[in-house]
Amino acid sequence: MVTESVSTSKRRSTANARPSSRDEIRDAFIRHVAESGYDGTNFGSIADELGISKGTIVHHFGTKERLFADAHERYMERRLGEAQDIVARLDAVEERLAGLVWAFTMYQTYGRTETVAFQREIVRFNDAPSMRRSRDLRHEYRDLVKSILDEGMSTGVFHDGNSSILALQIFGGTQWMWTWFNPAGSQSNDDVATTYVLLILRGLMLSSEGIDALIDPAGRVRAAVYEVLDGGATPS
Repeated sequence: MVTESVSTSKRRSTANARPSSRDEIRDAFIRHVAESGYDGTNFGSIADELGISKGTIVHHFGTKERLFADAHERYMERRLGEAQDIVARLDAVEERLAGLVWAFTMYQTYGRTETVAFQREIVRFNDAPSMRRSRDLRHEYRDLVKSILDEGMSTGVFHDGNSSILALQIFGGTQWMWTWFNPAGSQSNDDVATTYVLLILRGLMLSSEGIDALIDPAGRVRAAVYEVLDGGATPS
């Protein structure tokens, strides 16, 4: 009897492995980063999970950093598109800002795995050449928020202030949610979204008139946010 060599067996195993698409690799990678962090994620574990070789992952994405950048670009493209769609559905400047704040908080249930993965690790790659496209998308997202703040100030709806700082404060507050919010906990994501909208809009608006409408469960703002999110990302 001829014993099959180890190398031949390995080649046969790889050839018979279930093929995996770029999307499957990307999804598995994001989940590993969300659960274990970037440093705790490796191609070997992902390859074992998907039944492919590490070489297949390298073939598709090259390095771990490049895979992270690729995944983040897709995430930001979707989130920016959602934000633009929400803004287009709402007329009043305060509604548009409330809609974006509501959406920022709902990312903890709509696409939570991706949200956690990127919000916990994005700072470490902020200046990396591989993240150039991601930076451009984040800047475009920030500029969208700034433009709404500037419009609200120029029309006398919002108090005067530095829109750049205010935009960063809004992002900072909502994007830190992943460290304390539990989707299975006693507080719903909607409850938290309402609190953020009240906190931010009460501080910005010259008049309190109309604030209740911004958090109305049956109101225009919440409806617009859910129409967009339900048409895109699936709740985690």
